[in-house]
Amino acid sequence: MKHSVLILLSYLLSTATLAAPTHITNVQGYTLSDKEEMVTFTDMVFDGGKVLAIGGGSSLKDTYPDADVIDGKNRILLPGLIDAHGHILGLGETLLAVDVRDIPSAKASAQKVRDYAQKNPDLTWILGGGWNQVLWADNAFPTSEMLDEYIQDRPVWISRVDGHAGWANSKALKIAGVTKDSLDPPGGQIVRDKNGVPTGVLIDNAMNMLVEKIPQDTEQDLQRKLDAAAAHLLSLGITSAHDAGIDYATYQYYIKRSQQLELSMRIYAMIAATDPKLADMLNAGPIHDQYDYLSISSVKVYGDGALGSRGAAMLSAYSDDHENIGLLLTPEKQLKPLFDLIMGNGFQLNIHEIGDRGNRLALDQFEETFSRINGQHLRNRVEHAQVIDVTDIPRFKTLEIIPSMQPTHATSDMNMAKDRIGEARLKGAYAWQTFEEQGSIIPFGSDFPVELANPFFGLHAAVTRQNRNNQPEGGWIKEEAVTVEQAFKGFTYSGAYAAHQENSIGTLSSGKWADFILIDQDIFTINPQDIWKTKVLETWVGGVKRYDSALND
Repeated sequence: MKHSVLILLSYLLSTATLAAPTHITNVQGYTLSDKEEMVTFTDMVFDGGKVLAIGGGSSLKDTYPDADVIDGKNRILLPGLIDAHGHILGLGETLLAVDVRDIPSAKASAQKVRDYAQKNPDLTWILGGGWNQVLWADNAFPTSEMLDEYIQDRPVWISRVDGHAGWANSKALKIAGVTKDSLDPPGGQIVRDKNGVPTGVLIDNAMNMLVEKIPQDTEQDLQRKLDAAAAHLLSLGITSAHDAGIDYATYQYYIKRSQQLELSMRIYAMIAATDPKLADMLNAGPIHDQYDYLSISSVKVYGDGALGSRGAAMLSAYSDDHENIGLLLTPEKQLKPLFDLIMGNGFQLNIHEIGDRGNRLALDQFEETFSRINGQHLRNRVEHAQVIDVTDIPRFKTLEIIPSMQPTHATSDMNMAKDRIGEARLKGAYAWQTFEEQGSIIPFGSDFPVELANPFFGLHAAVTRQNRNNQPEGGWIKEEAVTVEQAFKGFTYSGAYAAHQENSIGTLSSGKWADFILIDQDIFTINPQDIWKTKVLETWVGGVKRYDSALND
């Protein structure tokens, strides 16, 4: 209760008009102008949570002589960064559950799950995520027996790092009713051994057979996850995140937190098209709170799977699995009525597509739907737009479809992408500069918790096409790298534009919310290979300091 009261007071203070303006001076400030041109400044004045002016120190001091002055100590000031694709409660769950990311083997991963289970004896389900068989020596999927060795009395479910596959112990498979006789659901796969027995790995829609058996989150669970995720994101300089696929319970909870003025960061939430109450949420119309902390005016459609688990829908078979062309999570015949329903209700449609077939089907359906009911003005998006036939890339511009992309996916995938799809198909993969050159707006994100949420990791990957060990030398498919300025735009203005919010956030100018961060190094002048090392010192949202490294170290 004390925490909620403090947040409420902060909210009220941020919108108070009687208090003196705040003048932060002696900074090295960068922002884009309303014409998308880089602007530098040394001073900024804000009041009532919004920017009054940016510029030079003496002029602003004369204009606002009664302002409360904060010495910026010559630190770098940027607009708050926007992650245009993440999973907020998924991140919260990862922060609170067992994380097996970057562990080098299935056995070591199972042992970490065991240790977590032993430390949490009251949990009825052991949940976690982060495994990636591509990083293991044998490159093989894990099995339920590996978990059974350590945990037999409680069900265990560990999601793959991409969220498109999961690993269960035998207890969980039994609860889910997954047996040798179970049929693969449409758009999903039960991985089996040579005798047809489920191995413990479920891919894409097959995961639903188990996930639906996991007890629903209580409101307390939702609170713990949201608060943990928000605190983490704010510490990284993220002031706004696009939440890619929320269910009805989360929809209700977000609205409640918004109405109670208890959101500490901005959330642009996409309704999950798979939710049984989709029609009800669409009928309720778009949700926008008066302080722009919550917006729900888009829907996430699930097109195909992921490249790492060979679920991305491809025009031809995988180079390393000649019998497999991937999965369609939403059958092709269902796209037309779904597009009509969503755009017909005035909601932006954001479709997950990774493979070249998935991307083409999405573009085809956008084109067909536009011809009948219009909808281009909604700024519809393809989430990931990861592997695209080169002939389809210009269609994004023609159809006014926004490619929402995640730079660290390229540097995470470079160790397996060529094996999966071959050299030729890489020409249309992770093609950021190609999209830039044709004039597409590219919002950048991370897809957290699939990738780490740190936006400076994304900025670094976008500019260098390297991992944080600065490998490979010269960058992977270097010609698709973007400039620092282009990457900065992707994490600021473009993210705001993709959410119809460019008039309120994403840049710092008069009348926009005072969302900004102070960081420890100038990303525009340092060696680009060092961008990922950037530390956030302070994060402000709506003129309220939400994070201070000096208080959290």
